[in-house]
Amino acid sequence: MIRDNASRRQVMKLAGKGLGLALLGAGMWGCTPEEEPGGTTREPGGGKGGGSFTTPPPNTAPEALWQGTTTNTSLSGNHALTVVGGIVLVSGDPLVGRDIATGKEVWSRKDVTTPGAGMLIGGGTLYLASAEYDGNVVGLDPATGKETWRSHLGTEYSQPRPIAADDDHVYVLAGILDKDFRTPDNVIAAIDTTSGKVVWREQRDHGTEETGVTAKAVGRHLVYTDFRENLTVRDTSTGQQTWTKKIGRSNNLDFVVHEDLVVIANGRRLRAFGLADGKERWSLATEEFSRFNDPALLDGVLYASDTVHGLWAVEPATGKKVWHNKGSLDVAYPWRFAKVGNTLYGATEFDDNGGIHAFDASDGKLRWTYNDGTKDIQKWYLASEGNRLAALHAKRLTGLPAV
Repeated sequence: MIRDNASRRQVMKLAGKGLGLALLGAGMWGCTPEEEPGGTTREPGGGKGGGSFTTPPPNTAPEALWQGTTTNTSLSGNHALTVVGGIVLVSGDPLVGRDIATGKEVWSRKDVTTPGAGMLIGGGTLYLASAEYDGNVVGLDPATGKETWRSHLGTEYSQPRPIAADDDHVYVLAGILDKDFRTPDNVIAAIDTTSGKVVWREQRDHGTEETGVTAKAVGRHLVYTDFRENLTVRDTSTGQQTWTKKIGRSNNLDFVVHEDLVVIANGRRLRAFGLADGKERWSLATEEFSRFNDPALLDGVLYASDTVHGLWAVEPATGKKVWHNKGSLDVAYPWRFAKVGNTLYGATEFDDNGGIHAFDASDGKLRWTYNDGTKDIQKWYLASEGNRLAALHAKRLTGLPAV
């Protein structure tokens, strides 16, 4: 189903002026051919996927260029979907690489990683925990799916898994095995992406858990949250903890690193802390009885939605509001963002009145909403490259034009 902002009465009025048929032909309301009840999904590589596409009229969502089925589960969290070098990767088994332009399968590998593994890219390599549960971390070439790298943290550690990566290091989290083969404590370690050797390993405080960790490696800073309670920064070259701060369970899963700041959603506020010292640099509050969702940094602007369906654009260095659009209260709020040109795309957490929203990046006004019509309650995910969008909803992957 494709939703828009024009009513049937408006279209009939346009038809009287000779414009209605053009709008109706572009799918102004109703179902697209691949979404008709009882119909079939457009096969990857078919239809318009490999060629040019026509920009639809204003207030009209584009048709899907291609659609395909994945093996995604709800276990992969934030990193279920990524695009790198024109290849779309979705967490699942088998792990499949698809051409973002056509949806065609480029490669497929079974039993290559653990269930729910995130699609974590660093230096052009996809890093995964080994599906053999043998303590290995492997690197794959996203273009071919072939293994290009492998390392082992050590036999005294349990199930190391990548949490962040950059050009120089893969950062892994692993349990420390005691004499009874339990893991009451855990470590964060850095592995050299060239040699596969362990550069450093640091034991985390007793009582910290291995689950719920979201991390980013930017320059000399490894930044992570754990179970929504703490914000911690370590030095990427030594592993030494620079600072940690109790944030509380109200912060969300993802955050933004911008120059010398880390910005995190913490209940009603977006809060920015200095990477060097952890001091709070600015704070921005949303409306009463609301809270911010995960922020995203795109083309130098911070974007975030809130739980009363408002949309914000903020200067990341100062916290100054660029705009705040309260006019999207009737649509599901986005939790993941992408930006192409002057269009901001948002993937919603809920399907009701949601899907993939397109907003004017200059003021946050809604342009259109695409929905696949399945009414599945799973979150939507979104990634972009060039003039293409990849949208994941439950097990359905859709290619859309970025218009």
